[in-house]
Amino acid sequence: MSPVIEEHARARLITDGPLTRPVPVELRYDPADERRTVHIGLPDGTDWAFGRDLLERGLLTPIERGDVRVWPCGRTQLIVELHSTDGVEVFQFEIRTLIRFLARTRAQSAATPSDAGRKPQPPSRTTRPETTRPERGAQPAHG
Repeated sequence: MSPVIEEHARARLITDGPLTRPVPVELRYDPADERRTVHIGLPDGTDWAFGRDLLERGLLTPIERGDVRVWPCGRTQLIVELHSTDGVEVFQFEIRTLIRFLARTRAQSAATPSDAGRKPQPPSRTTRPETTRPERGAQPAHG
């Protein structure tokens, strides 16, 4: 079994205001997942999962699948726009970070069958239970 690829990265959260802010994200890929799914874990515990091909194609041209839109921004940046019932989050990544991550995923899955003929997987959004924050006003449990 091949090890899961995890890479800690920084993205810039784009807001309506004049300032952006850096946020830590986790890029993750499990070579055992035959759907070729990559995950972007956000600091609030949200995990977005979608086909690796969406990021790969987004490096070159705008692409949209379900609630995720990806497009290049100049020669050095990539925009990832995530839509949910909570609203829209827009992140700006350094392309070189994603190219390095995607190269690692391709190298890890080189021995497995190709993606040819596979139907792209729809994006999904989940919350990682181990990183959820308590409700506002809730007191932490003491054990």
